[in-house]
Amino acid sequence: METKLAVPKEVREVSDALQAAGFEAYLVGGCVRDLIVGREPKDWDITTNATPEKIQALFEDTFYENEYGTVGVVTKSDDPKLKVIEVTPYRTEGKYADARHPDAVHFSDSLSDDLERRDFTINAIAYDPASSVLVDEHGGREDIASKRIKTVGNPHERFEEDALRMLRAVRIAAELDFVIDAQTAEGIAAQATQLEKISRERVRDELIRIVQSPRPMQALYIAQKLGILKYVIPELEEGIGCAQNQAHSFDVFEHLMRSLQHAADKEWPLDVRIAALLHDVGKPATRVWSDEKKDWTFHGHDVVSARMTKKILNNLKFPKETTDKVATLVRTHMFFSDPEVVTLSAVRRVIARVGRDNINDLLNLRVCDRIGTGRPKAHPFRLRKYMSMVDEAMRDPVSVGMLKIDGTKLIELGEKPSPRIGWILHALLEEVLDDPAKNTHEYMEKRAGELMKLDDKELRLLGEAGKDRREEEDAAAIEELRKKHHVN
Repeated sequence: METKLAVPKEVREVSDALQAAGFEAYLVGGCVRDLIVGREPKDWDITTNATPEKIQALFEDTFYENEYGTVGVVTKSDDPKLKVIEVTPYRTEGKYADARHPDAVHFSDSLSDDLERRDFTINAIAYDPASSVLVDEHGGREDIASKRIKTVGNPHERFEEDALRMLRAVRIAAELDFVIDAQTAEGIAAQATQLEKISRERVRDELIRIVQSPRPMQALYIAQKLGILKYVIPELEEGIGCAQNQAHSFDVFEHLMRSLQHAADKEWPLDVRIAALLHDVGKPATRVWSDEKKDWTFHGHDVVSARMTKKILNNLKFPKETTDKVATLVRTHMFFSDPEVVTLSAVRRVIARVGRDNINDLLNLRVCDRIGTGRPKAHPFRLRKYMSMVDEAMRDPVSVGMLKIDGTKLIELGEKPSPRIGWILHALLEEVLDDPAKNTHEYMEKRAGELMKLDDKELRLLGEAGKDRREEEDAAAIEELRKKHHVN
């Protein structure tokens, strides 16, 4: 079947070199699928009837460090996605004793053998860029057109071979907005326990891609329904049916799913998405009925959730930096209090706790939390007011500290320690506010020398005028911040 797909020149050059040497060469797997659906492939794979040794002989810069025959061909591209093109011989595989890796790999002369061993039909399509011919022996194009994920052959056999394929099916469905074929879904449900055999690092990698997909809520609901979520983050399932207080429209599980989905909709970074997913994971463990309030309470759930978050992310082998940041966001997500009462010093303490670099992520987590309750407004007045206070607390105030001169330098220039030093600095600040270009070491020292010659009365008038000007500038800056957040 002839179909023209847009293949980068670096990939064509590798394919052409193999074919010029008398070998077959086809693009295969996810890159072909992505080209057909109109996505940019994350990586490029070529399959061929050449052995690893013959592949390496054709190219100047290669590496071959695995037992599956894959040779990395290093190109001269500056694009990291095209820097290495993986070339693998056609192969067949033996049994999978560990539900992840084949016990033995055998090279083959047949493209059909190679396509038959692949996971899903949509990944079992080969493409020859030279002739524009697609080889589709398992109905992959039809399944792409139907937006369907279906295993190549018997789903039970495919998932017994490699249990990670079950999680990959869920992830691909979330990335492409596809559905999982009924028989394939039944196979996942039947083989779910096989995921226990998979390393936590590989599970983590698939989870990250799910969380970073456009539809993580959909994916995790499917994972739960098919019985595999419990092998990823079992703690999440404790929130199913766990009713919350009257401020919430959903149980804990759905609240977390909706919070995560909002982070994905906003395309916020991974740390915020994971924090949104886990910020209330400790609620089921802290839920207590209050006869006084006639409602559920969750005292200390932020502390418990942070502790559980650390345990979950450590179990999944997340980097320490990620684990610590997400746990801090989860621990601090209840920072919000009445902005009519809270002080700037309290806001500064929150900033100090999470770090200046993380405060916006914390505010975004709060927005996710709010949307996850079922409330329509992401930024009500109280939250906008708090955001304004955060900006105010973080801004560099208008002060003499901005100057390229200080009191120590004035003393070096001959001024004795006295209130005159403050007057001189404030007089200099007023000049800089009028003309920032004057804020140089050379001008400051020259002008300071002139001011030092004034008597106390004249210098004090200039200094107090500068102080008044500083306060006006501060007030104007704060007013602009409040306008920005619509809290005037």
